Amino acid sequence: MSLADKIAEERRARLAAERLLELKQAELSAANRKLGRHALALTKQIGVTQAEVATVRDENAKVKSDLSMANEKIETAERRLWHSIQAFQDGFAFFNADSQLIGANTAYLNIFDGLEEVTPGISYMRILQILTDEGLVNTGDMKPDAWRAMMSERWLSMSPDPVIIQMWDDRYLRLIDQRGHGGDVVSLALDITSTVHYEEELRNARERAEAANRAKSAFLANMSHEIRTPMNGVVGMAELLNDTTLNDEQKLYATTIKNSGEALLVIINDVLDYSKIEADKLVLHEEAFDLERCIHEIVMLLQPTARDKGLSILVDYDLFLPTQFVGDPGRIRQVLTNLAGNAVKFTNEGHVTLRVTGIFNHDQGICAVHCMIEDTGIGIPEEKIDHVFGEFNQVEDERNRKFEGTGLGLAISRRLIEMMEGEIWVESDEGKGSCFGFRIPLPIVEGSHGATPKLPKSLRHIMLVDESTLNSEILQRQLMLLGVETTTADSVSAALAKMNIGVDLILADHAIAGGGGLALARQLRQSKWASLPMVMLCSNPHEYPEDEILDLKVDLLPRPTPRDELFSKLESLGNALIDKPDRTGLAATDTTELTDQTGADAETDAASQTLEEAYAADNAAMQLSAPDDPGTRQMRILAAEDNRTNQLVFRKMVKDFNIELQFANNGVEAVALYQSFEPDLIFMDISMPEMDGKEATGEIRKLEAQTGRHVPIVALTAHAMSGDSDGILAAGLDHYLTKPLRKAVILERILQHTTEAFQPIEVTSAA
Repeated sequence: MSLADKIAEERRARLAAERLLELKQAELSAANRKLGRHALALTKQIGVTQAEVATVRDENAKVKSDLSMANEKIETAERRLWHSIQAFQDGFAFFNADSQLIGANTAYLNIFDGLEEVTPGISYMRILQILTDEGLVNTGDMKPDAWRAMMSERWLSMSPDPVIIQMWDDRYLRLIDQRGHGGDVVSLALDITSTVHYEEELRNARERAEAANRAKSAFLANMSHEIRTPMNGVVGMAELLNDTTLNDEQKLYATTIKNSGEALLVIINDVLDYSKIEADKLVLHEEAFDLERCIHEIVMLLQPTARDKGLSILVDYDLFLPTQFVGDPGRIRQVLTNLAGNAVKFTNEGHVTLRVTGIFNHDQGICAVHCMIEDTGIGIPEEKIDHVFGEFNQVEDERNRKFEGTGLGLAISRRLIEMMEGEIWVESDEGKGSCFGFRIPLPIVEGSHGATPKLPKSLRHIMLVDESTLNSEILQRQLMLLGVETTTADSVSAALAKMNIGVDLILADHAIAGGGGLALARQLRQSKWASLPMVMLCSNPHEYPEDEILDLKVDLLPRPTPRDELFSKLESLGNALIDKPDRTGLAATDTTELTDQTGADAETDAASQTLEEAYAADNAAMQLSAPDDPGTRQMRILAAEDNRTNQLVFRKMVKDFNIELQFANNGVEAVALYQSFEPDLIFMDISMPEMDGKEATGEIRKLEAQTGRHVPIVALTAHAMSGDSDGILAAGLDHYLTKPLRKAVILERILQHTTEAFQPIEVTSAA
């Protein structure tokens, strides 16, 4: 091979080597580049991993820190909880499901007086054993074994009931145990010594209060008796006086005495009522009664006071409202008296009006009766209206400080109305007047809702003469409902100016301008209307001379007048107009003949007698009046009464009875007369000196036990408290009568025990 070929071959080998080197270098560059990329990715991955490791390391450090802090907080909470438990003055302990003590505070351990055995791990049953063996607990009447058995049974129950134990040092512990779901028990031992002692003090205080209340009741009963005893004489004598021959004026006085005495008894009862209300022992006694009549009786009692103050008392009773209801008339009258009495007391001028309306419930036969008492008095400030029905409350200011009163009236009224299932309210305008009202549901007496009254057709036109516009409006409304035309006037001159031939009757007030009702009557009798009937309304009909009233042909009616009396009078005068259309006759009058002088002299002489003289004279009269009937005998009645006045009242009440009567001045005399007089009936006063009625009755019943005889004994007493009758009848008495006595009730008791062996009682009218 030539040199050129060798050189060419070497050149070709060198080129191939260079190309191979270039190729390897390219592969190496690619590998380097790939390795660089992989190194970069790995670097990034290592960075992420390192970050994650750092995060986990931080989280682990935080968790460790949180766990450390949590442990510290738990330890702090446990320490604080235990310190709190240790601070308890009451015992606190934990028991596991096996009834072993886990832990207890110092107060719980102190119960065991420092016994070292009472430590965690001791069983509850061993604790009970220690309590009894060491005398730490007072088991009372129970034996230690029985007490432990009772406490063990309680402990093992699912929900142990609290129990109170007494310790040796007179401490009282209330054990409260609560069992958890796992069987563990939390036990509390509460020291209730102060509570037990306080309850004991309360019990003692209640006993003292009850004793004081019994003393108060005894005082009220005694006070009631002491007041009722003389009131028996007042009311009884007034009733007897009404049975004698009296003229109208005297009858008014006697009736007023009787009504006032009974009103005083109502006041006495108010004192007792408040005591009963406090004890929720007040009882309503329902019966049929006349509501309108009750209202007019109240007005009659208030009329003298109103007349002295120049006030008018008006009654506006709904014309279509019945008057007969079923309820407690005494309590309703009490409420009306309180409200109307206050209205008169706090009114210095103007009027007091009692309005009565009602809403019917025909299905139930009940009427919701609304009573309102309006006045033109001093009124009540708005801020004090809510307090007027409170106990012992009165609206205090310079205007009403002069008015006396306990402040109980409205409080009692409110309670009474609430007991009747009603409501009471007040509206007032200070300086202008007040309106007190109440609503109560009352059953209507069957058959009492009669037809509306009808006046004769001869009464087509009535003139009303009254200065009070309100009174004229009330009468005008009622007459218009009856189909009667009315003309109103407020004075004598106005009435005469409005006179015309169409007026059939004049209804005038006694106190009108121009000289009064009588001045109007005089002018009428001297005019062409001389025969015109005239009715005059006045608060005291007996203050006018009867001869003048007769001469002027005027009929008198009290003011206010019950509707039935007013319409009856108008009807009688209207019928007289029909009988005498020329009106030349005299108007009908309701005057009563005057008592002759002999009767008046006799009454004057009787009034001048002393009590003893009247007693002796009446005794002699009874002895002379006894009829002589050999076939039978008089009924013998023994009355034991220490009060001389009450003896006279009783004797007067039975003076017309055909009986033989003897009195005993005390219980000793009553027992003696029972043996010597042999009465058929005994009226026994309860409160008497030396021996009271109960003791005397007991002695009489002992004597009867030997003879087999039984004489009825009727208790006479002024005691009116609840429960008095039970105590009296339990002493051996057969009946019970409360003073003041009533003649009709005494007669009823006597007739109840009469037999054919006695002469007829032969009740006669008083001469």
